[in-house]
Formats: sequence, structure tokens, C-alpha cells
Amino acid sequence: MSANQDRYVAVIDIGKTNKKVHIYDESLDLVDGKSMSFESVEREGIPWVPSDRIESWLLDTLSELNSRYAIELISIATHGATFACVDAEGELAIPVVDYTHEPGDAFHEEFYRLTGSPEELQRRTATLKLPALLNVAQGVFFFQKTRPDAFARVKHVLFYPQYLAFRLTGKIGADYTYVACHTCLFDFSSLDYSFVADALDIRDKLPDSIEQPGTVLGRLDPAVAGRTGLSPGVQVTLGVHDSNSSLLPYLIKKPDENLIVNSTGTWCVAMHPEKRVSFADEEIGKAVFYNMSALRQPVKTSILMGGLEFETYTTLLRERFGMKGLPDFDPNTYRDVVKTAREFILPAVARGTGQFPDSAARVVDHDEVFTLEDVQSGGRAGGRAPELFSDTRRAIAVLNLSLAIQTITALERVGLGPGVIVYTEGGFRNNRDYNALLATLAPESSFRLSGMPEATSFGAALLGWAAADGRDLMDLGSAFGLEEEKVDGFEIPGLNAYLEAFWRHLDEARPGS
Repeated sequence: MSANQDRYVAVIDIGKTNKKVHIYDESLDLVDGKSMSFESVEREGIPWVPSDRIESWLLDTLSELNSRYAIELISIATHGATFACVDAEGELAIPVVDYTHEPGDAFHEEFYRLTGSPEELQRRTATLKLPALLNVAQGVFFFQKTRPDAFARVKHVLFYPQYLAFRLTGKIGADYTYVACHTCLFDFSSLDYSFVADALDIRDKLPDSIEQPGTVLGRLDPAVAGRTGLSPGVQVTLGVHDSNSSLLPYLIKKPDENLIVNSTGTWCVAMHPEKRVSFADEEIGKAVFYNMSALRQPVKTSILMGGLEFETYTTLLRERFGMKGLPDFDPNTYRDVVKTAREFILPAVARGTGQFPDSAARVVDHDEVFTLEDVQSGGRAGGRAPELFSDTRRAIAVLNLSLAIQTITALERVGLGPGVIVYTEGGFRNNRDYNALLATLAPESSFRLSGMPEATSFGAALLGWAAADGRDLMDLGSAFGLEEEKVDGFEIPGLNAYLEAFWRHLDEARPGS
């Protein structure tokens, strides 16, 4: 990069919870930024994304940051499973729906009658079965069923990063990291829209071509330039799916390494770049799918809501059972829990998600089983609470064991094995217990912590600077480093017996057994 520091890329990073704008200089240093949280707005029993408020905040923030930095280009990254229906005037024909809305089993069954079984969709579109509206194609079908008059006015169905880019430029486009990530709408063999686009009769509403996420979509619309004070010459990229943005720095720095990135947060996403899309028979019906990297290579992916599980139980332990703070790492607590092998926290807080979608969240405390609802009411009169939760240090150990077992399962389903290097980033990077357990559970692999606090926006910044300077992404490897910290496991006698007991309580065969 040039030594001149007067050029900047602005990254719009839209997470499910936090919305951010970050400023990166030519040395790829994060020099400034702002963030804001927005809750969904419920109307008629449906949660909607507050698009107007988010857009207004983004424009105000860009205006404020532009007063301090000469922004040359805007790069966009957003969370998945979200789309916008735009009319001929460029406005929303239907509000942006929050993907957490669950329309019910009858709706899903009707969708599968139209498009094919979940197993067929997994094989043909590399998309897994998910609840609620976590597959974009189901979100489109939901509007076709519930708002047919409004949907008839839709001219463009835009994926979320490209909707934001459209609002900035007035231009239409699509990028393959987003289209290919559990939407049901991408065909990996043809690199085009899948047969589901035809089943829904929306091919003519989708952007004509699917491009690389760092492609410049266009320059700022004059009205946006006037509103923000940004130069009308500012370019805007197509945008990228957030998980693939997080993966990009590793692909650039370690192109020859057999690696998995374990990106953790509300959703924990395990990503393993591979040469081709391929499912083993036993993987069909499991929470494993493919997406496509910013370098246009298949990425085998598995997901679980690990952050949600952790937050649900730690909140309960604080509010109902008096936990003051998270306990320090104590290997002996884990050894005792494993030796006893009578206490387990089983997934999943969000039923229908993760590696065990048929499992209901519950706590096993010796010979008693407590549902999540039992535990949530456990501090109240008449509520049932596991004795385990009166010892919060021990309860946290059981929780971390559960999350580590779920994570190892997710990692195994994307190719964890001898010699594979796993990089954990995001919220769980600071959970020493969890990371030590991963290294203990898979001693033939190598586990490392990544020192990249804003991996999603950094990946988008890489795309932005490559576009601004007309450079190949792989040429940027010398411009940044990846901090790494090796994670060591610890000895836990009897661990395998605890694992087998965990799987028996799930009533599901352990992978590879």
C-alpha cells in the first residue's frame, strides 16, 4: 500500500445485532468507526427490519466520518438470510422481514412440495433445511403466499448487501458469496441461479448476473452525495456475505493451508474451503452446507447458535442463581464433572437449528431432566431448578463442555481431522475454557486463536482497497498480518465415557461410531 494516509475506505458492516461503519486507511489499519443496535419492529405478529432507521443512521454516520476522512470507496458486508423486495420506483414494495419469523410447519411443507424435499434441495443447491425464514427462497415464498398483491408490484428481489448498495447507487447487482449461502437459489455446477428461482417464478426479478463481491457496482447517487457530503465520485462495491468476509483474510494469507475458520458469535460458523461440492450420504439431513468464498471456491460450512446458548444460560445463572461473574479456568472442575458423568446441558436453545436440530434444550442433573423452561423459572416459587445450577462454577463447566462438543461435531462435519488447523475468532476467542476443551477433544488437530477483532469489516476492507486500486486480492497478503495464539489442551481422564453419555442423552449416534 502507499505510504500516503489521506485516502480511506468506509466499511458498512451490518450484523444481526450490531450495525457498524468502520474507516480503514491505506495501511489497512482501522482508524475510526461507529456502531448502533436496532431492534426489529413487530407488526401483525411479524418482526420487520427497521430499514428506514438503519439507512438514516448509516447516512448520518457516513456524513460525520466524511468530515474527518477522505472516503474514496464504500464496501459492504451484511449478515445472511435477508433480502429486499423493491418496486419500479426503487422503494420497498414490502418491508424487509426479520428471518427469525416462523410461519409454521404447514408453510414449510408447502414450500417443499413446490421445490422438492429438503434432501433434494441439499443435494442440488447445497442448502440445508432451516427453520423460520433462514433460507431466502422461503422468505420470497412467504411473501408470495401472504402478500400476493404487494409482491405483484416487486420489480427486483435484492440480496441484503446489494439492497444497501442499491440505496447508495441506484444500481442493481448480486454477488455469489450471498446468493450461494443457504438461499436455495444458487446452482454450484452452473454458477447461476438454481431451479428454485424458476419454481418460484422470480428469475426475471433477480439481478441478471452474479459477480465477485468486490466488483464496483457504481458511484454514489447524487442525492446520497448531497445528503452525506461525500464526493459523487465515491465508488460502492457489490457487497459480501459477512462470514465469507471473515474468511477472506485467511484465504489470502494462507492459500496452501488446510484450515477451518471457526467464526463465533450468536451464530458459530465453521468454514472449510474445499475444491468441490460433495456430500457424503450420512451428511444429508445434517446441518452442513456449502457457500462460496470471495475467491469463488466452495466452502463446506456448518452452523450452530453457540453464542445464543452461552448467553441464555449465563444470563440465567446471573439473574436467577446469583452468579457474579464468569469463573476463572479451573481444569480440576472439568475433571470432576467428567469423572462423575452425571451432569449435561443439551442443545438446542433455538429448536430446529445447529448440529442437533431435533434436540430440545434441557439439563440433565444426575437422574433428573429439566427443560429449559423449568430452568428459566427455577428461581421463582414453584419452579424446578437443577441442583447443578446452585454451583455456578460447575454449571459453567458443564455449559462449556456442551458447547465444545457441539463445536467439535460441527467441525467434524466440515472436515476436521489430523493436521487441520482451526482458527477461532469472534466472541468465543476470549473463552479460555471453551478453546482448551476444543484442543483436548481433537488432539490430532491444531487450534489457534486469531487476533483479528473485526474480521468481517477487515475482509470487506480488503475487497474495498483491491477495488479502489485495481489490484488482485491475493496481492494484498503482504499488507497485513494475522496474529495467532496456539491453544493447548489439558488432560481429562474419562473424557470419552462422558462423550458417549452425552450422545446417549441425545439419543443420536456419535459421528464415526
